[in-house]
Amino acid sequence: MENKKIRVGITHGDINGISYEIIIKTLMDSRILDLCTPVVYGSPKVGAYHRKALNVTNFSFHLIKSAEEANPKRANIIDCLDENVRVELGKSTTQAGEASLLALDRAVNDVNEGLIDVLITAPINKHNIQSDKFNFRGHTEYLASNFDTEEVLMIMVSDIVKVGVVTDHIPLSDVPGAVTKNKIFDKLRIFNRSLIQDFALRKPLIAVLGLNPHAGDTGLIGSEEIDVIIPAIEQAREEGIMAIGPYPADGFFGSENFTKFDAILAMYHDQGLAPFKALVFESGVNYTAGLPVVRTSPAHGTAYEIAGKNQACPDSFRKSLYLACDVFRNRRMYEELTANQLAGNNDENESGE
Repeated sequence: MENKKIRVGITHGDINGISYEIIIKTLMDSRILDLCTPVVYGSPKVGAYHRKALNVTNFSFHLIKSAEEANPKRANIIDCLDENVRVELGKSTTQAGEASLLALDRAVNDVNEGLIDVLITAPINKHNIQSDKFNFRGHTEYLASNFDTEEVLMIMVSDIVKVGVVTDHIPLSDVPGAVTKNKIFDKLRIFNRSLIQDFALRKPLIAVLGLNPHAGDTGLIGSEEIDVIIPAIEQAREEGIMAIGPYPADGFFGSENFTKFDAILAMYHDQGLAPFKALVFESGVNYTAGLPVVRTSPAHGTAYEIAGKNQACPDSFRKSLYLACDVFRNRRMYEELTANQLAGNNDENESGE
């Protein structure tokens, strides 16, 4: 496998939040440059504003016009914004939303063109980014649309647990109708494939949570487990996917049963993310499985309340960068192994003729 530094595209997210702080704190560690070549899609002016607010004097971005010019020994930045852009720390503004989208569009185009290898998205504000060009609930839906991917899976990743969700950013009242046998089965297929290809697990074991309290208690507190979830699990197992459940969510996490599985599929957003963030809030990573490109994001938001105060922890962003590089290498390794297996099978078939 070619030992080439991975070109990491980083979108700057909301310019009034903590994005630049966590980006700068991560890229200040020169050891990052041994791992990858970072390319920030943002604004040198905004970056300088945040450096001054944080009183950072021993770091600077290297301005380039395109990803092709990236210096492998520097933290590069591409200017995606107008010179008149205004930073208002801790505030949600229309201009900040526009700035988020300009950087995101440029980075997605570059990863699509092969100019960068992986994509890390710093937190956006899901309200101020809305426009006639962006009508999505968040990064995940935007990226699925841009890469023409019908079904993706949001996986929250840490060193101790991986949690995927069947339904993510929808109202709780819509969850029961959205949790269907086909939907669960599709998510299990994506999850299983991602665990094998992206996380290098040979035979992943996936726990499936119930929808209702006590996983329905054999129909006493709801029938979705019997009518929908169990049939989906059975169908997945027929396809060779090692899915087990449904488990009651409270006891599953409370008893540390989750440590016995490679991954967990929750039915809805808070069922999976609340325990995940309680366990590993500062180091969790949001990974989008099912996309043709590698995309990660820190598992937190814009944190306006601490913007510019030098209080933001960069651990989640740093882990996002590490994970993106790991997944990229794992995918390459899987592709090479698969190609070698196919070549070996072809040789065997030819010699047997």
